[in-house]
Amino acid sequence: MDVTTNRRRLQGIVFSTLSAASFGIAPIFARIAYNDGLNTTTAMFLRFAISGTIMAVLFQWQGGRWPQGRNLLVLLLMGGVCYLGQSFCYFSALHYASAGLVALLLYLYPAIVTVILALITRSRLGPVRTAALVAALAGTALTVSGSLQGSLLGVVLGTAAALIYSTYIVLGDRMLGGESVLGSTTVILLTAAAVYGIIIPWQGPSWPASAAGWGAATAIALTTVGGVFGFLAGIQRLGAVDASTISTLEPVMTIVLAAVFLEEFIRLRQIFGGLIILAAVILLIRRGVPKYIQTTDPL
Repeated sequence: MDVTTNRRRLQGIVFSTLSAASFGIAPIFARIAYNDGLNTTTAMFLRFAISGTIMAVLFQWQGGRWPQGRNLLVLLLMGGVCYLGQSFCYFSALHYASAGLVALLLYLYPAIVTVILALITRSRLGPVRTAALVAALAGTALTVSGSLQGSLLGVVLGTAAALIYSTYIVLGDRMLGGESVLGSTTVILLTAAAVYGIIIPWQGPSWPASAAGWGAATAIALTTVGGVFGFLAGIQRLGAVDASTISTLEPVMTIVLAAVFLEEFIRLRQIFGGLIILAAVILLIRRGVPKYIQTTDPL
């Protein structure tokens, strides 16, 4: 394996792990923000508005070229439809099913992405990547599972969240070969902010009541920058299948950080599940970049 491929693979692993860590810590800050008076819609608006503004300033400072044409339309779809649809289905599912079941259904997305891309690219996953994917899914099941109760509607909504998020990932995988990750992230975040800005007047805003609440909202936005940018950069370098598999580190990060900062108890099955996910990631570290991945990696 040549030096360029090794460098590219290492970058993809680092970016994907950064994404998992960023998304993993976001619920910690979200709990602080909710305790300070934010409702979900306002929190999501601030999340995307602040993060989108940060990315826009960086993008303008870098002098980047804004996406245009078909790529711009795809990014608007990813930010304004996929993110909104996934969030709506996920949070709605929580009303009809347990948090463990909803999380378990959402984390079907690495398998769904794998099937979709296998059909599109007509490529074989290979025994090592297949083993890594299966191990990651099994580890995730152990990590997030608790009470697995819910109605049929809850299962449908949870599955829909996974399907919509899988669509978001596949769209990113197909589009990022010739597009800047920085510009793509900026468009996605600003589009999501615009959509939530339209929704807020219907539900009524609920702004933070203190500096701690505003600090938590800002922290959520910063984790969103790292999460979205890191995941797209990981997809660009590793492909959607490997990046999605590594992203299953996210619930492990959440559980560990909740134990550290919120003093929540870690169960033995969660430790075992986390170790299985780490083993899956190590398997992927030993593999090269899939052949169908583009060789250019503009940031």
